[in-house]
Amino acid sequence: MIKIFNHYFHKRTVLQIFMDFFLVLGTIALGVVLQAKDLTAEPREFWIASVTAAIFFALGVLVINGSLGFYQRIHNRTRGQSGARALLSLVMLFPLSYVIFHISPFSLDDTKLFLLTMLLGVGLVLQNRVHVIHSMATDDARERVLIFGTGARAKSVGQSLQKSDANVDLVGYYAIPTEVAVAGSERSLSEGGKNLVEVVREYKVDEIVVAVSERRGGSMPLRELLDCKLQGVRVMDIATHFERTMGQIRLDTVSAGWLVFGDGFAQSVVRVFVKRIFDLVCATILLVLALPVMLVTAILIVLESSGPVLYRQERVGLLGTTFNVVKFRSMRTDAEKDGKPRWATSNDSRVTRVGRVIRKLRIDELPQLFSVLVGTMSLVGPRPERPYFVEQLTKELPYYAVRHSVKPGVTGWAQVRYQYGASMQDAAEKLQYDLYYVKNHTLFLDMIVLFETIGVVVMRKGAQ
Repeated sequence: MIKIFNHYFHKRTVLQIFMDFFLVLGTIALGVVLQAKDLTAEPREFWIASVTAAIFFALGVLVINGSLGFYQRIHNRTRGQSGARALLSLVMLFPLSYVIFHISPFSLDDTKLFLLTMLLGVGLVLQNRVHVIHSMATDDARERVLIFGTGARAKSVGQSLQKSDANVDLVGYYAIPTEVAVAGSERSLSEGGKNLVEVVREYKVDEIVVAVSERRGGSMPLRELLDCKLQGVRVMDIATHFERTMGQIRLDTVSAGWLVFGDGFAQSVVRVFVKRIFDLVCATILLVLALPVMLVTAILIVLESSGPVLYRQERVGLLGTTFNVVKFRSMRTDAEKDGKPRWATSNDSRVTRVGRVIRKLRIDELPQLFSVLVGTMSLVGPRPERPYFVEQLTKELPYYAVRHSVKPGVTGWAQVRYQYGASMQDAAEKLQYDLYYVKNHTLFLDMIVLFETIGVVVMRKGAQ
């Protein structure tokens, strides 16, 4: 894993992004070579304009592909579904290429042939992307992981590895005498009297995940773990493992000491200022673009049922303060006629016909952009919850109040990583992603969340 601006990427993912970027640039260069009569005679301005347009287009390809999930390691798509996304990406790239290469002063004699050559190259890039995400890495590129421990924690690590990354080889478990084994009996590597260093060498281990339930009483062979680390093997604790591989901070593995003495949770004045400027600029642009959609939505709500177009609801925001969130009304006006708050559920009978559509497309969230302009919300952050549920969740879930150390968001890391939730268990799962965001939030991670939100909206995932 590679950490870029506090966010973890798999090395294979970074390589794929760079490969796609330079493949697109190479395709554009080929198109220029095929069209230009005499490259040596072209003025300096031609090269500046062509390189600038090429870079913007290549970045556009990465943004669209990232939004559609082509760089996600964890997915459950079939090859046909990935092919459909590749076709959608190609369709979205047509207008992008037209805008970039017609606004740019860069020009060629046969623009149509150039664009055709470029898009053909992009098509090949997309075909390769579909192939890569459904193929296994070569043996040399696969990471070999050893889990130190055989208890419940070790079992959860093994399950997460098998679920999260098909290009990781779980070589086995190294048992300790003080722990009751519940996992890995068929993959136990500690039998035969070999110590940890010998096992690591024999199985060519790249990484050790320490997942023991008890670290006291001499159960941790610190000297052997240090020897492994000095030989280039990565050694990490279970909480860091889940943070790196799953993008979450697991409640069942984290401790207050790990949170306090570890890195992250930066709340600098510069960070707050930059995030605020980013929110103002993006919210203004999005409101201008969304105004026609918002107007049509308001008309449809009025035509379907009587009642207000918008509804206000009290939510908990930064530092536990309350504010009113504003959305398009998607439920009947008597949705909570008994006054008791309820979580929205799948196929909720209280949702209107128009409401079902706007919730699926996330259009009901658009009025919250005004809250972003006012400053009570941010574009990206943990979703604000109602005081009634916050009181319950704070009692039931450890570290839940940590969410309130940053502004709530219109979208968030939990929203693009986990399906729609309507229970205490779902709230716990989402909290683990929210904690990751609060710990590692940067402008870079905000942009990743926004790009992935586009994919969630386009593919209509998660909302109810």
